Amino acid sequence: MKIRNVRVTALRFVYPEDEAFHFAGGRCTGRLTCLVRVECDTGDVGLGSVYSHPDLVRAIVEDQLSDFLIGEDPLEVETLWRRMYGVTRWYGRKGAAVSALGGIDMALWDLRGKAEGKPLYQMLGAQRDSVRAYASGLLWKHDPRELGDEAERHLANGFRAMKTRLGRNFEYDSEALHIFRKVLSGKARLHVDGNGRYSLEHAQRMLPEFKKTDIFWLEEPFLPEDVDNYLALKPALGTIPLAAGENEFGFQGFRELIDRGMVHIVQPDCCRAGGISESRRIGELAVKAGLRVAPHTWSDAVALVGNMHVVASLPNAICVEVDQTGNPFIDELLVNRLVVVDGEIAMPQGPGLGIELDEDVVERYALPPGEPVPEGNYSDMVFGRRHHLPAGPY
Repeated sequence: MKIRNVRVTALRFVYPEDEAFHFAGGRCTGRLTCLVRVECDTGDVGLGSVYSHPDLVRAIVEDQLSDFLIGEDPLEVETLWRRMYGVTRWYGRKGAAVSALGGIDMALWDLRGKAEGKPLYQMLGAQRDSVRAYASGLLWKHDPRELGDEAERHLANGFRAMKTRLGRNFEYDSEALHIFRKVLSGKARLHVDGNGRYSLEHAQRMLPEFKKTDIFWLEEPFLPEDVDNYLALKPALGTIPLAAGENEFGFQGFRELIDRGMVHIVQPDCCRAGGISESRRIGELAVKAGLRVAPHTWSDAVALVGNMHVVASLPNAICVEVDQTGNPFIDELLVNRLVVVDGEIAMPQGPGLGIELDEDVVERYALPPGEPVPEGNYSDMVFGRRHHLPAGPY
């Protein structure tokens, strides 16, 4: 088996006008992601995904890395990872390059699993056959009471945990937590994402509300660069774990996060942090440090399933994140869609990632190669100055 081609398909979805949501970064008008396919001379195809700037992903994968892969044995995953990292190190130890090679790595693992006829999580050292999942949504609402209605929907859809975004202002955050206490008490655990919006003083002021609500973790209360604030807040949290990592890349980046003692829970994402290989290495580093793992996922179902395999293979992993904002790359991309039952998703039992794309959905949302990304606010990525309207200070 030899690699014959490596190609990228960028996907773009635009929310209907009445479904665009508000968050700390402004008004999200759409979503982006990139699929990576590694095609072999046997007809086998490995599948991966990347969450980064689509033009950069295509340039890195198709214009540089493919030349180092074509003609090689796709089952030599570790060797090819080191090669890709070596030729991008000078410009990509963090950011788009390590994310792009991670998408290829995911596809190579998919091919290895297909070659061995085993689900990926079993090849990696299975710890469980299903993974806990939480609903990721509960974004800023004009009326905080709407959060209670949404939380009820997530409960009805089988979730027993969910995450909200706070960091708006003290009054809104406090009222939202009061609503969650009424709706979720005894039914589901609540994760809180601060969107990097708090100062140390703001986070300390919110601590009594967090503790009263018994939140399951506090995620990114500060910007990822605010190391001193993480270190200052962590001892005051008591039994509330501090989580971060969605804005970190690669083993080295997570080693800095872990060695500095900033968090209790690390959040790598295989479509951002460097693939299955790197996410596993990060997870194993967390095991040695006595920390836990809960991957970030905010892009597509391929990345979600990749993170599921990582979680199912690690003894210290907690759960996976499932976007509940009406994102078709989560809800529609797979032929066999993921189903949450009593808070858990069963692991796919097919070989490799164990999934198949719905090609009609891919075709519907594919951006033509060479076409620039249209202006819009795509949550983490913004194109066009007029769409860059982040919220004012907390």
